[in-house]
Amino acid sequence: MNKRYNYLKLFRPFDMIIIFSLIVASFIPIGIFAMYQNNLGAFESTTAIVLINGEEVDRFILSEETPRQLVTYTSEDGLVGDQYNIVEIYGAQIRVKEDNSPDQIAVRTGWISRPGETSICLPHRLIIELSEIRQNF
Repeated sequence: MNKRYNYLKLFRPFDMIIIFSLIVASFIPIGIFAMYQNNLGAFESTTAIVLINGEEVDRFILSEETPRQLVTYTSEDGLVGDQYNIVEIYGAQIRVKEDNSPDQIAVRTGWISRPGETSICLPHRLIIELSEIRQNF
């Protein structure tokens, strides 16, 4: 009993205020993330930007009404030699459907659909990045 009393003696009322403040502050990132997710609905559509060697070669508006498309990028678009990438667009999502890179990382990434997501094929220097288009209020 004496030992427990000594520990309680070390605990001050101001310590409770600090502990409570830290617990409340730990939930702030959850609130910010929830607000960001709610604001995603305010975007009219998403833009997919296709870059090869750091230069923009295509731009697609992704929305639910976007028809299915297959776009092939070859050496004419800036790829080297016999490299190719086949990009598929379907509705509000996009993916690298097929390429001839050794690791197939961009193909395994699969569909991307949210602003901020990217699909990267490093051997071919092809990047697909998504950004949002805000509605005019």
